Amino acid sequence: MGRSRGQKSRDKNKSSLPQVPKQLKSDGLDVEYSRELADHEDLEAEARAAAAGIRQNKARDNQ
Repeated sequence: MGRSRGQKSRDKNKSSLPQVPKQLKSDGLDVEYSRELADHEDLEAEARAAAAGIRQNKARDNQ
């Protein structure tokens, strides 16, 4: 590949440009939704997430 010998890449933008533009990155926050608008899959996913959180806390407490 030539990187080990100190050769520079031909594309000058490759090293300076990020893969995802800043305006397209998410902030990592979940979006709140109305419980009245939630369907069965949303409620099921919420229950699975809560159960996973409980399991994770139990595992952390046992260490």
